[in-house]
Amino acid sequence: MHAQFKPKYDQQGLLTAVVIDAASKAVLMVAFMDAEALAATRATGFAHFHSRSRGRLWKKGESSGNVLRIQRILVDCDQDTLLLECVPAGPACHTGAQSCFFSELDGEVLHPVTT
Repeated sequence: MHAQFKPKYDQQGLLTAVVIDAASKAVLMVAFMDAEALAATRATGFAHFHSRSRGRLWKKGESSGNVLRIQRILVDCDQDTLLLECVPAGPACHTGAQSCFFSELDGEVLHPVTT
């Protein structure tokens, strides 16, 4: 079955983008894409996002060099969330961690993920 791609942006004009490592399938980060970021990602093959804090288009790794090369873009059933399978060129997290998900919640305390 083929369907037309008609992304459903939220009230701020954003889609949620979940980024995973194409090889390991580990979740690397979650970010947001507006129409401009999605178009730039599709045109260049590198992940671009809408930076809510900066209020502008942001190419992941533009300053660190830790870019995310897109291997495949999957679209959820509602077309409001994208899953970006990427080949990372270094850590995905701005802290230097491989993934932004390096803490586990235990009650009210965060512990480093050990697995």
